[in-house]
Amino acid sequence: MTAFTHENVPGRFGATATTEADPREVGRVRTEYSPAHDGDPDPGEIVWTWVPFEENDGRGKDRPVLVVAREAAGTFLAVQLSSKRHDGDREWVPIGGGPWDRTGRDSWVDVDRVLRLHEEGMRREACALDRGRFNLVRQRLHERYGWT
Repeated sequence: MTAFTHENVPGRFGATATTEADPREVGRVRTEYSPAHDGDPDPGEIVWTWVPFEENDGRGKDRPVLVVAREAAGTFLAVQLSSKRHDGDREWVPIGGGPWDRTGRDSWVDVDRVLRLHEEGMRREACALDRGRFNLVRQRLHERYGWT
């Protein structure tokens, strides 16, 4: 197992850094559900990567994200998870608990913030989200951005 230091966290720096993507500028997006437990990020899977804070000031946090689409350039679009409660907030989709959270806390997916993920920027594959919960997120992304 690789020990990650502050400097070598996958997804934090360089060409493989996880970045925020403007959903209005990514073009046509076709979400898909195609998890494959192979160590690579696949749509429908929750993976861990370093995610910059919204202030975009160089700070961030290693966190789980749900991969929702594969881009032609070889990158992936993803939305971040949080265990902070967001009941009643339309920008957050409740997905319940799963193996991505060691303590089994419920999670919410932020459909307001889209991230671009590189395979080399992923720390680890956590699990596949079941199709039913993935479809809840997919539907909200369709409503918000017109993604298919």
